[in-house]
Amino acid sequence: MNGKNIAEEERMTSQKEIVLDYVKNTKCHPSAQKVYTETKRLLPRISKATVYRILNNFKDKGEIQEIATKNITFFDGDLSSHSHFICQACGTVFDIFDECSKCNIIKNKKLKVGKINNYRIYFYGICKKCKK
Repeated sequence: MNGKNIAEEERMTSQKEIVLDYVKNTKCHPSAQKVYTETKRLLPRISKATVYRILNNFKDKGEIQEIATKNITFFDGDLSSHSHFICQACGTVFDIFDECSKCNIIKNKKLKVGKINNYRIYFYGICKKCKK
C-alpha cells in the first residue's frame, strides 16, 4: 500500500471534474495539450502533468476513449458505439455514427467466436477540406 486509502485516490476533485466535463462536452477530439489549454482557463494553476495524469486515469477507467494517430493522441468523451475517420493529411478526427451500424456483423453483434459488446473502427483517408 502506498499510504493513500482507496477513497482518497478515487475522489472526484474539481480538477478531475473540469477535465472530464470538457472532454465529454466538446464536439472535437482534443489532444491532451488542447485539454490542458482549455482547462488552464478555468484553473490557472493546474499543471500539464496533472491534466495528462487525469486523462490517463479516465482512459484507464473507461470513462473516455483514446484515439492514437501516427503523430498525436486524441481523446473522445462519447462512449457510444461509433467509428472514427482520421485524415492522413491534417490529422483531424471525425466521428462516424451511421456507416458502421449498417454492417451486418455489428448490427447482429454476433460472430462465430462470440458476441460483440462494443467496437472501435478507424478509417484513414483524406478529409473533404484537405482534398480541395
